Order: sequence, then C-alpha cells, then structure tokens
Amino acid sequence: MSTFSTLSASPAHADEIGTEYDYSFAGNVQFNGKPLDGVLISVKGAGYDAEVKTDAEGKWRIGVPERAAYTITLDEKTLPKGVAIVKDSTIKAEFGQTKFKSVNFFLGQEVRSTVSFFDQFINRFFNGLNFGLLLALAAIGLSLIFGTTGLSNFAHAEMVTFGALMTMAFSSGAGLPIWLAIIIALVLSAGLGWGLDAAIWQPLRRKGVGLIPLMIVSIGLSLALRYLYQYFIGGSTRQLPGAGMADLKFGAISLSPIDIASMIVSTVVLLAVSYFLLRTRIGKATRAVSDNPSLASASGIDVDRVIRIVWVLGASLAGLSGVLWAYFRPGVSWDMGFQILLLIFAAVTLGGLGTAFGALIGSIIVGLLVELSTLWIPSDMKYVGALVVLILVLLLRPQGIMGRKERIG
Repeated sequence: MSTFSTLSASPAHADEIGTEYDYSFAGNVQFNGKPLDGVLISVKGAGYDAEVKTDAEGKWRIGVPERAAYTITLDEKTLPKGVAIVKDSTIKAEFGQTKFKSVNFFLGQEVRSTVSFFDQFINRFFNGLNFGLLLALAAIGLSLIFGTTGLSNFAHAEMVTFGALMTMAFSSGAGLPIWLAIIIALVLSAGLGWGLDAAIWQPLRRKGVGLIPLMIVSIGLSLALRYLYQYFIGGSTRQLPGAGMADLKFGAISLSPIDIASMIVSTVVLLAVSYFLLRTRIGKATRAVSDNPSLASASGIDVDRVIRIVWVLGASLAGLSGVLWAYFRPGVSWDMGFQILLLIFAAVTLGGLGTAFGALIGSIIVGLLVELSTLWIPSDMKYVGALVVLILVLLLRPQGIMGRKERIG
C-alpha cells in the first residue's frame, strides 16, 4: 500500500535555506503518518542549486531567487530503511499565482526482491497498454477533428485537463460520488466542445480563415485556457477519490483496481467509437466529410452539423482521457493535458494524420514504448524515447502506419 508525502501550507518550523528570496518550495515528508527526518531535498533551475534536509517534523523549505521552472529531487538514499519512492523521485515544478509552491513525493513500503527481466517486461507491457488505451481516447478525438476540419488543435490538451478538473470539482469539491462526478464531467466536456465550435471555430470557418491562422488561434486558446485553470486551482496537484489503491497481483502482472477499470472503460468506449464510425449514418457522414467536404455537401450532408458532432465527440473523449490520465499519473493539475500533448500528436502522426483507427494503433505503440523503454533508460527520459522512435518511423514511412487513403477510418 503506497502513500504520499503530506504537505504543509505554512511550514514555519521547517529546516530551510534561501530565506532571503521571495519565492519558495516547501513540503512535509511523511510515511504512514510519521514524519521523516533527515531526508535530502534538492532544487535546481534558472542557474540556481540548493539542498536541504527535512527536520524532526519532516518539514523542509527552499527559497529560490525568481519565478521559473525548477527540478526538485528527493534523494532516495536518505529515506529510512523500508521506505521507497513509488513515483518519480524528480518533479518539475513552477509557481502559480502565489510565491509559494508545495511539492508531493509518493512514498511506499520498500520491497527488496529480485524480479526477472521477463516479469518486469510483462508488468510494464500491461502498464503501457493501459497508458496507450487512455492516450487513444484523446488521440482519436484529435484525429477526428483534424480529419473533418484540417485543424491541428493545440487546445485539445486543455480539453483533456477540463475533464479531470470537472471530475475533481464535483467529487472532492461538491462531495458527489465519483461515478456521478465523471458523468457530469463528460457532459460538461461535450458542452465545451459544442461551445468552442459554436463560438470560435464555425465563425472562423465561415469567414474562410486559413488552416495556419486557425492553428495559431488554437495555440492562443490553449494558453488562455491553461492559465485560466491555474488561476482558479493554483499550481498544486490534487488527488481524485480512490487514487493510490493497493495493486492486485496476477502472477507477474501488478495492477490496481483503478488500472483494471481504466482498461475496461477505455476498451468499451473505443469499441463504441468504432461502431459509430463504421455502422451509423452519422459516422459514415463523418467519413464522407473527411474525404471530400464539397462532395459531401452536394450529396445533401449537413457539413456544419457533422463537424459540430465531431467536436462534441472529440471533447467528450478528451474529457474521459483526462479522468483516466489523472488516475494514471496520479493527480490533477492545471497543465496535466499539456504534459501529454506531444505524445497525443505523436500517436496521431504515427498512425496516420486524420485516420481515427491509425490514431488508435499509434497510441498503443506510443504507450507501450513509453513504459517498456524504462527497462533500458531512466524513467525521466521515457517520453523522449517514444518521440525518437516516432522520428525514426516517419523517416521510413512519412504518411504514418495506416497511410492516408482516407482521412478517417
């Protein structure tokens, strides 16, 4: 059973350094409710480097000279015997609207055992499959939007974040059951997709705005939404109900109940989307609009209606992906969607631009590469490894795995 280091909003008695600076990072390192003394914490960034040890109450504080991005590291060697870091020992952090930033480190019971390479491979394979499935939800939504409009929507990352934020607001904030909070979040995500198309994208399309200006608008919208999220929730990371459940063992495979539920939900939703695209009238119309909007319009298809439905569906899938990503990370933060935006684009490009099923295949490949690569490279570099493989594949097959005979399907 893992736990995480609890935080103190005002560690007045913490062992601290850099008191002459206005900005500071701080935390309270505990395990099973007990403070951990003498744990080494270091901060690097913006040409600044400092370290401090936690005091008898487990508190620490490090002042920094300016508002910038910093890398905060917990030295696992200084943890007591039997305690280990469950998640990453290095965290990248930035300040929000305040000059103070709290930091989480997830700690768990240390288990010293020899695990064979095959067992590690199998376990990380399933973790990669889980990650790939949730990535596919966001990637297919992005691919559908690109296929019908030609827009590379950089604000798709904020749609991912929106789903997680709304789930947190209605579960932790309003006290609703998590299942009900997720349903409300998905409905609101669909509403966000509808509203963005009605207020921004459809008027711009009717004015004949080119794809490059539209992409620039999406970048601006992404930045605006991202920092709006930060303004309202701050820069801290918060947990959804049920996060941190103990893993269940299935031989070499170790998955939490949340992981299992995530894979089931992702699979069911992806099958439903496949049925929608291949069997329903609207799905076929979507493919027709993607292939040739002018011909589809001449055939009696309401192109604007189809595009509006695609925006609603894409935003809903992105919102669900955000909820599952919040459990996989774990935690909800203002920039969580942006953290995987490049991987989403990588999955879409790898599978074939505008190809929904290609996005699914690309997402699975990217998810597996991200997790399996940690068998050979440091976990901090696992996202880089996936992007390097993407570059190599595109050098050999620029159109992506599934080509581009059709832009969807």
